Amino acid sequence: MKKPILFGADYSIYVRIARMALEEKGVGYELVPLDIFAAEGIPAWYLEHHPFGRIPAFEHDGFRLFETGAIARYVDEAFDGPALQPADARGRARTGQIIGMLDAYGYRAMVWDVAVERLEKAAPDEALITGGLRQAEMVLKVLTSLKAKGPWLLGEQVTLADLHAAPMIAYFVKVAEGRDLLARFADIRDWFAQIAGRPSFMRTEKVA
Repeated sequence: MKKPILFGADYSIYVRIARMALEEKGVGYELVPLDIFAAEGIPAWYLEHHPFGRIPAFEHDGFRLFETGAIARYVDEAFDGPALQPADARGRARTGQIIGMLDAYGYRAMVWDVAVERLEKAAPDEALITGGLRQAEMVLKVLTSLKAKGPWLLGEQVTLADLHAAPMIAYFVKVAEGRDLLARFADIRDWFAQIAGRPSFMRTEKVA
């Protein structure tokens, strides 16, 4: 059986989520570099893998997928290794709820409105950053309320929820405002410190 192929860039939060799932399962894979922001644009061949031209896309033995959530669930269910989804319906529902909340309310605010705006703009839009921090605070507050007792978001088991949250928060804390806000949420701060020490997190860290 051939190694699965993941198409995308190592700077991408969503590519990293998929890579962390593969790493947690102990699955060897090939990362095919693809920069959707390259000056020459998205290569035509890639649209056969992802018709909307986003990353990541995935292929395994001729089976193609796009959308990070679908890829991560497939990786968990198709390969041997530790389960990344709870066995019970409520646990799986909570996992999906956390992932959905992060996608809908966390990603844009934490990554683009705060971190990218502060790190990459010569003249950052301070109003955008302020609004992003307000939204990020709400996300961290809700994430704290949803977190189960134990080291991980769902308790004693690392799940896809942890793998989804970690790359977003890792980018958020690249800036001082992100670090300062995270420090106010002790449960999530401590959780992040733990997951940042996992091999799956360290092996997918982008080297500048």
